Amino acid sequence: MLRAPHEWVVRKRDGRVVSFDLARIQNAIANAFRAELNLAAGQPLDADVQQEIADVARSVGDDIGVAASRPEGIDVERIQDLVEMGLMACGQYRVARRYIIYRSEHAKMRLIRGEVPVADETPVVHVVLPDGTRVPFDPQRARKRIAEACRGFETIVSVDELVDEVIRSVFDGIALAEVYRVQILAARSRIERDPAFDVVASRLMRNVIYQEVLGETPEARSLTAVHRDQFEHSIIDGIRAGRLAPELRSFDLGRLAVAMKPERDDQFRYLGLQAIYDRYLLHIGGRRIETPQFFWMRVAMGLAIQEPEDREARAIEFYEVLSTFRFTSATPTLFNSATPHPQLSSCYLSTVDDDLEHIFKVVSDNAKLSKWAGGLGNDWTRIRATNSHIHGTNGKSQGVIPFLKVVNDAAVAVNQGGKRKGAVCSYLETWHLDVEEFLDLRKNTGDERRRTHDMHTANWIPDLFLQRVRQNGSWTLFSPDEVPDLHDLYGRAFQERYEHYERLADGGEIPLFRRLPAAELWRKMLTRLFETGHPWITFKDPSNIRSPQDHVGVVHSSNLCTEILLNTSAQETAVCNLGSINLKAHVVDGRFDLELLADTVRTAVRMLDNVVDINFYPTPEAERSNRRHRPVGLGIMGFQDALQALGISYASDAAVEFSDRSMEAIAYHAISASADLARERGAYATYAGSKWDRGLLPLDTLDLLEQNRGEAIQVDRSSALDWQPVREAIAAHGMRNSNVLAIAPTATISTIIGVTQSIEPAYKYLYVKSNLSGEFTQVSDVLVDELKRLDLWDAQMLEEIKYYDGSIQNIGRIPLEIRRRYLTAFELEPKWLIECASRRQKWIDQGQSLNLYLAEPSGRKMHDMYFLAWDKGLKTTYYLRTLAATQVEKSTVDVNRFGIQPKWMKNKSASSEVEVRRDGGSAESNSLEAAVPQAGAMCPIDDPGCESCQ
Repeated sequence: MLRAPHEWVVRKRDGRVVSFDLARIQNAIANAFRAELNLAAGQPLDADVQQEIADVARSVGDDIGVAASRPEGIDVERIQDLVEMGLMACGQYRVARRYIIYRSEHAKMRLIRGEVPVADETPVVHVVLPDGTRVPFDPQRARKRIAEACRGFETIVSVDELVDEVIRSVFDGIALAEVYRVQILAARSRIERDPAFDVVASRLMRNVIYQEVLGETPEARSLTAVHRDQFEHSIIDGIRAGRLAPELRSFDLGRLAVAMKPERDDQFRYLGLQAIYDRYLLHIGGRRIETPQFFWMRVAMGLAIQEPEDREARAIEFYEVLSTFRFTSATPTLFNSATPHPQLSSCYLSTVDDDLEHIFKVVSDNAKLSKWAGGLGNDWTRIRATNSHIHGTNGKSQGVIPFLKVVNDAAVAVNQGGKRKGAVCSYLETWHLDVEEFLDLRKNTGDERRRTHDMHTANWIPDLFLQRVRQNGSWTLFSPDEVPDLHDLYGRAFQERYEHYERLADGGEIPLFRRLPAAELWRKMLTRLFETGHPWITFKDPSNIRSPQDHVGVVHSSNLCTEILLNTSAQETAVCNLGSINLKAHVVDGRFDLELLADTVRTAVRMLDNVVDINFYPTPEAERSNRRHRPVGLGIMGFQDALQALGISYASDAAVEFSDRSMEAIAYHAISASADLARERGAYATYAGSKWDRGLLPLDTLDLLEQNRGEAIQVDRSSALDWQPVREAIAAHGMRNSNVLAIAPTATISTIIGVTQSIEPAYKYLYVKSNLSGEFTQVSDVLVDELKRLDLWDAQMLEEIKYYDGSIQNIGRIPLEIRRRYLTAFELEPKWLIECASRRQKWIDQGQSLNLYLAEPSGRKMHDMYFLAWDKGLKTTYYLRTLAATQVEKSTVDVNRFGIQPKWMKNKSASSEVEVRRDGGSAESNSLEAAVPQAGAMCPIDDPGCESCQ
């Protein structure tokens, strides 16, 4: 006799009999649809999808009812078979596949948990220990480890969900290290849901490091003791293996061990820990010998190794600013401090002479410098142009381009110690006769022998050229061998000599030249910059006129990242030693803590100055330059984070004012610290005659630039601090360092400490970051916290932010005041970036790595943007970043739910004014407005290979 529907029964796998529940089937089908649509568990489904689920469930329910109504009922496995067939019968083959995978995974999970009997006594899954021993996988051990990592977040993070993910991922013969990796990935893949998952992943990663380095995973109460016990062993092991300098043994290691604070590992976000594990922690035969705190102390010891008095006290002082994330040295210092080859400098700049032997010497030097993690900048302006006469052979030159191809290939061949790609930027002045071919070096079409796809390029532009563009004047290109002194001239002196050579060319005394409209060349510069991301726009005259070292040479180029501006010659390769202040760490209780900042800056300058004496120099020219001039480059990072902590929007006068006042404070204390070091250690060798010696601070040099240019520099000249004591200290003691300040990109070190790069605005508030450690989902924990306080953070909000590609501007339920503070880089008008940069630049003796962003670029916008940067007295710019030609395709479900995307986010097509070729380039136009197509991408926002400065 058949039963009524309310009497239908289902036999469970363990033999129990329960009542049939159609809702459970509907829920299982809904989860299969979510998996196919890549939606989170519990995320709402659109009405049309819900209707599809109901249709499938009703069809399956009819088939189940026939069996379930019989006295013996129906078993669970048969129900699942019918669900599979029902999905396929409705044409949902992809969803059926998801359901089949789901069944398979859960069957394995039941076996591993021992929830169903196994035919034999052999466990289903074994784990292989490092010594090769096979042991049964114990899900309870995994649960204990994950539960400990989730401590304090139990209301947000489901331990069961993470454990289930791990069980689904393990397999017979899995290595123990892979089990730990699976646990981390389970948390990491959910970071987008809530920053709590970031903390969980970080804790699991810490356990991996502790296990590898300390041989155990200590409880919190014993972590300090284990660190103290193991530190000396780590140092000795490193010395014996040749990874650490033997001099470290002379430190009082017990005193240093007591000073360490392992609890500071809690500050790391997951991505920072993964980065230092993959690339920074020293290892022997693949096994790390440093915990994060060992790492910070090792770096501090290396920087204190030549301190004449109480080295331990200095090492502890350095450790304090590093381990609290107040200041971080640049990547080469972190890589190599306290090692047998302490190459601690970030940047090397060289000038290439018009001589075959010197050309290949520079190529060789590049290889040596790159080997030890140096980023390179080469000035190639001296090299004679194509078709110029070669006196020695009575032949014609092939120009500069073939040599740049050699430089490109050498950078690829010699990566930075096997840790990251070699990187070099070549500079050429705008009057060089080969400049038009130079602009084409990064194109994807043309003769590959005259292309350099792996090398960066930059234009070194004199003011006179931009004045000619503005005046619709002409521009003359020369071969350097016929106008040899232009290379070393700038400002008024350059203009006078350049115009003299133009007259000689007109009179037939200079046969090899070319004249064209300045605006035409400028259009081509902007077009190539848009199409290929290169060459970057940098300015020769402000870089030289405002240089403190104008008495001993000329700045012929910048470096790889356009922030270093130092003199170079055949005898001197300029070197700069970098580190960055974390502004966010100096916002305490809603205010910018100037006392804490002063303490950090003074310690940081001492650390940077120590690099000059400790450094391993790959070439004698680099050593000669660095020891004579002792330049350092103290910069900043976390500018955007500091603004958010202060409740300030980047697009505001308040942000411009904060940029001014924060940089003034850093400059004040950095210059004071250098003067104090001069009193203690002596002034640098070439101090006499420098701008410092002549009583000129960076702020004073704006007037010099204005006088040379003959145009007003529209920058606020106000100050908030009393600079008279600084001037008096310099007059009394001199300066220890020829240059003190430079803002580098900080691509990697900002990742380590978990703040935004350098002076960058937020790219997006939810995005995937790529670097050499892999791809990582990043979500703004500050934004999430704000939304949580308003009870707005939920699965729906996450889906909306995803839909709008990491922007919140079109999410109406978020208050307007919050949306204004959380603009992304492409939602900011470039003028705000330039205004903030100009206020900083008045205090900085070198430059800034200033990226510029355009959501909808055009020739006119680019023209206006770069002229604004020049008008404001900036010395350099860096990448131009634009949106990709297409965005991620949105599903019909998304469009139905959220409507049409805003204009700046839509898929775009090229301007009708520009002929777009199949290679993605554009034909040139006579219109400046049309010179740049309306769609394209300069460069990825995070290029895994472009971390060369920091």
